Amino acid sequence: MNFLAHLYLSGDSDEVMLGNLITDFTKGIQADSFQKDIYLGILLHREIDCFTDHHRLVSASKRRLWQKHRHYSSVIVDIFYDHFLAKHWREYSTTALCDFAAHAYSTIQRFDTILPQKAKQVLPHMITNNWLVNYGTLEGVNRAMQGMAKRASFPSKMESAGEDLLAHYDNFEDDFRAFFPDLINHSEAYLQELENR
Repeated sequence: MNFLAHLYLSGDSDEVMLGNLITDFTKGIQADSFQKDIYLGILLHREIDCFTDHHRLVSASKRRLWQKHRHYSSVIVDIFYDHFLAKHWREYSTTALCDFAAHAYSTIQRFDTILPQKAKQVLPHMITNNWLVNYGTLEGVNRAMQGMAKRASFPSKMESAGEDLLAHYDNFEDDFRAFFPDLINHSEAYLQELENR
C-alpha cells in the first residue's frame, strides 16, 4: 500500500502514523532507536506490506500489469489502491479526506526534527503538492506515476501506467474494494497485538 493507506491504517496515534509513514525511509537506520509508538508504526507498516504482498486479490491486480511493468507492478498497484481509497474515502472514514490530509501534514511538520534525511527530501513535496488528496484524481495518479518513473533505477514505463488503470479500471476497483476490508481487519488486530505486548 502507498502513503494514504498506511496513514489511514495507523489508528489514532500521531506517533504510530509517523512511524507507518517513514518506514520506507528508515533502511539502514536502527528502527528501534525511535520512541515506542513510532517503532510500533514501523512494525505495522512492515506487516501491512507483507499482508498486501501475499494477498490473492493484490496478486490478481499485479498480474494485469506484469507483462508491461514487471517488478514495478507492485509499486503501481499501491498507487492505484490509494486512488480508490481516496475515491471511496467516505466509506471508510467520518473525517473528510482534506481534513485527514491536513492533520497528516501537520504531524509530519511537528516531528520534522526526527525525520530520516530521505524523508525530509520527499515529504515536503507530498505536502506542497497535496498528494494524499490528489491521489483521488486520475491527474494526480498520472503525476505520481511520472514522478516515480523519473526516480526508478531501470526503465519502468510507469509514466504510462495511468493508461493501464483506465483500461482495467473496474477490475482494479473491484480488487481493491474486496481486499481493503481484509487489510483493515488484519491491521487493527496486529496493532492491538503490538500495543498489548
